[in-house]
Amino acid sequence: MGMSERQKGTVEAIHVHPAGPRDAAMVELDEAVLETGTGIVGDRYAGLGIPGTHITFIAAEGIEGMVARTGIPLTAAESRRNVLTRGVDVNALLGRRFRVGEAICLGVKPCTPCDHLESVTRPGVRSGLSGAGGLRADVLVGAVIRAGDAIEELED
Repeated sequence: MGMSERQKGTVEAIHVHPAGPRDAAMVELDEAVLETGTGIVGDRYAGLGIPGTHITFIAAEGIEGMVARTGIPLTAAESRRNVLTRGVDVNALLGRRFRVGEAICLGVKPCTPCDHLESVTRPGVRSGLSGAGGLRADVLVGAVIRAGDAIEELED
């Protein structure tokens, strides 16, 4: 794979799940601290120690495509994913290491839209986001990440 083929994009927004009820609205952050082997400091899923639960990514283009196709409104926060990306095919980062600002993550598994997501948003969201539900990843190297940071796929 040549250098030019590596994916590059940007962090458009960062959201975390606050402590409290599972259906509480996500909170947008200007910056977030990613902790190696844990996840986002302050996110309710951090530190569970389960691979693929550290951090989630979703492409803005996937959400916008669903909204355009179905007419169902959905914001980035409502997607229940931590990092909104732009310019990256997050599905293609599965099994790949990638840099987010100064942090390094590993794509672990697809973040498939679930019944819970639909229950806290609107009917049709689950099928509408099918194939574009995002990516679950682990934090290999922690750092502070910010909206506007570059996302870049790394060489093997």
